[in-house]
Amino acid sequence: MKKYSNNIGSLIKELRKKREMTLKDLSSSCNLSVGFLSQLERGMTSIAIDSLEIIAHALSVELDFFFDFKKKDNSANQIVRSYNRDAVPITDKIIQHNLSPDMKAFNLYPRLIDIMPFTDNTSYDLQLYAHEGEEFIFVLEGVLTLIIEEEEFTLYPGDSTTFNSNRPHNWKNETNCITKIICVHNPNPFKII
Repeated sequence: MKKYSNNIGSLIKELRKKREMTLKDLSSSCNLSVGFLSQLERGMTSIAIDSLEIIAHALSVELDFFFDFKKKDNSANQIVRSYNRDAVPITDKIIQHNLSPDMKAFNLYPRLIDIMPFTDNTSYDLQLYAHEGEEFIFVLEGVLTLIIEEEEFTLYPGDSTTFNSNRPHNWKNETNCITKIICVHNPNPFKII
């Protein structure tokens, strides 16, 4: 099995099948719905790091198994060049670029996220999720629809927000153009203590 697949969902599916688990088995182990896991495996939804950590535990792998963190030649170098960022496809619509030279060393988890246009004429069901910590989002390009609990917000380039991640939330791009955001999460789920 490849360590790095087309997206996290397809890698979860490969691991689940390798371990001869059904979606129902994984659902029971993770306390996540079969429908959500099915959408995740097909690349139709994103997942919070905390939920991915629960799935990793159920599949007997470490969280960083799902990411291709390349060890840099000079760990003292604190600069991440735009041409040298790690890119991780989360789904076929979401690509994450790591903005830290060492994703395991710092309390903050900074990412540049590209959200591809939603091109279907039908609306998609967005599952809200909550997890430990706080999030900061800054819209660089495009239009972001942010849902926090029952409220929906439209953010434009230059807009930002900070909120407690324990409030159910998610975001999407309902336009026909790419949306780029900076997302910083604290605490960093990859930090080595």
